[in-house]
Amino acid sequence: MADLAPFAAQSAHSRGRRHSEPPAAPRSEFQRDRDRIVHSTAFRRLEYKTQVFINHEGDLFRTRLTHSLEVAQIGRTLARMLGLDEDLTETVALAHDLGHTPFGHVGQDALNACMKEYGGFEHNLQSLRVVDELEQKYAEFEGLNLTFESREGILKHCSRKNAETLGDVGRRFLQGGQPSLEAQVTNLADEIAYNNHDVDDGLRSGLITLEQLEEVEIFARHLHVVRGLHPDLNDRRLIHETVRRMINTLVVDLLEETRRNIAQHRPDSPDAVRACPPLAAFGAAIGAEALELKRFLFQNLYRHYRVVRMSEKAGRLIRELFQAFVAEPRMLPPEHRARADRDPQRAVCDYIAGMTDRYAIREHRRIFDIEERV
Repeated sequence: MADLAPFAAQSAHSRGRRHSEPPAAPRSEFQRDRDRIVHSTAFRRLEYKTQVFINHEGDLFRTRLTHSLEVAQIGRTLARMLGLDEDLTETVALAHDLGHTPFGHVGQDALNACMKEYGGFEHNLQSLRVVDELEQKYAEFEGLNLTFESREGILKHCSRKNAETLGDVGRRFLQGGQPSLEAQVTNLADEIAYNNHDVDDGLRSGLITLEQLEEVEIFARHLHVVRGLHPDLNDRRLIHETVRRMINTLVVDLLEETRRNIAQHRPDSPDAVRACPPLAAFGAAIGAEALELKRFLFQNLYRHYRVVRMSEKAGRLIRELFQAFVAEPRMLPPEHRARADRDPQRAVCDYIAGMTDRYAIREHRRIFDIEERV
């Protein structure tokens, strides 16, 4: 596209797909990738996967799906302002959590512990595995056959051992270098989205309070502005006005710092971006405030005793499912049983990672509750 910056990813010059396909005209290759994500089974499952709060705890809390949509919205805004490819940015945003387990990070930690002797589990690598292998829709190939650029963006981090098995998409983890600027921007859009919506959900749940957050600089500063402008605002609107201002501050700062970095390093192509240090970044002051907010949420929300209690139950449920299915793979559904003949632990891991919260709870009841219908 003529209006893209020279360092933007170019759909017409993509490094291609693992399996050759005819052009997608009138769509670009990155638009085709985005559409395949949206129509995937794994994407639909995100509606019932935990962000922080278990899906059945409330209808208004974020899920992995609503989180992914918020990341895509922020990412597209950033991409447009920087002259990047919006479709690639949106694709990476919508796909980045496809491999996440039920019950949020506790599910990931539990599966990783279960798989310690069998290659481990990384939710980021699992997202790539979903689009490369596990989605079963097309007659001519497994997975979604996405472009290199989309796959590169999905793989945000990866252990060296796993990178050695991934060919071109794992090379940067072995040789150094960065992903596309679209992928870098999406990574920080993810951080902006989850920090700010976890503030909103944490306040809605009552697990954190406005009084606690007034000790956090970025929140307190914007809260003070809103109270000055609207002294009679009720709490829900007060919180929304504060959070949206925080998001705007982070987005504007990210744009300004990224533009400074681009001006300093002068990349003239996507490959030049890969050879530069990270270009997408917050400025030092706002970056420090964002880190303070992240640490606050870790200590006061993610480690709240009610969250820890639910996390412990969820982790135990994951471990018990894993042990039961590995001990008796014939309990797996047929499509997973076939994979279990080759690699039982990985097949069980794939099955559990793909579950929604409520499906995992239901499967656990089916196996361990003698009165539950199977």
